[in-house]
Amino acid sequence: MLTKKQFDILTELEKGGETPTQREISQNTGMSLGSVNKTLGTLCELGYVRDGKLTDDGFAALAPYRVKRAVVFAAGFGSRLVPITLNTPKPLIRVKGKRIIDSLLDALVSIGIEDIYLVRGYLGEQFDQLLYKYPTIKFIDNPLYNEANNISSAMCARHLLAGAYVCEADLLLYNPALITKYQYQSNYLGVPVDKTDDWCLYTDKNEIITKVSIGGENCNHMYGISYWSSEDGAKLATHIEEVFNSPGGRERYWDQVPLEHHIEDYKLTVRKCTFDDIVEIDTYNELKQIDETYI
Repeated sequence: MLTKKQFDILTELEKGGETPTQREISQNTGMSLGSVNKTLGTLCELGYVRDGKLTDDGFAALAPYRVKRAVVFAAGFGSRLVPITLNTPKPLIRVKGKRIIDSLLDALVSIGIEDIYLVRGYLGEQFDQLLYKYPTIKFIDNPLYNEANNISSAMCARHLLAGAYVCEADLLLYNPALITKYQYQSNYLGVPVDKTDDWCLYTDKNEIITKVSIGGENCNHMYGISYWSSEDGAKLATHIEEVFNSPGGRERYWDQVPLEHHIEDYKLTVRKCTFDDIVEIDTYNELKQIDETYI
């Protein structure tokens, strides 16, 4: 098993192009120059790096961390975007001429993820149009989308979460580099903030998520893109089914399963980004601010 520092350097070198300098690796990973130098030395001794390039053994060492698939939740109505969503599912709304969901799907396809599952519900047949551009997408129909919260979508796809990205379909990605080929451990995407009124994540001194809440200070604004390792994804399938079938379970958001009901069973970290990287369009007014054609 690789250490986090070894993983970070190998993934930097895997990107290809010109070999980055140690200073560039330091800037991109947040590691000190001393740590970069020491870790690179170890990787060379292990035979994973030679002349600043990954060897076959280096690629083999990264292989267990390769993201296997993506599961996209797209079953909801999007009531706060009425009247547009009366005839169009929220992920298929066009922003500056491009469907919201395309920014996510383009990012997934660009790193070679072809195993993409989309859980659909409201106006589900409209998602068939995606097959023209993304022919490898597989659809999962959620028959309970109008009777239960989004935990019902997770229930439909619970056996596909191991080694997978789990993504909300209504996120507009400005930075496709948020979707990477390799992930070291299970995590949620978040933006460090002084204060937020939205869903947020608290972490301990080891950067492990300890709490989720609506609104908070000195926390991480939560975004609906997470990654689940093979081990955690397998546990999550069992925990989703357990909570879903419990009293009141159908009213839960799926994220509450690992972040509230079973938080002690996971060591989830926050993968940090900025508000320039991603946006969630929740209301019609927010849509008009981004795309003036809706004014």
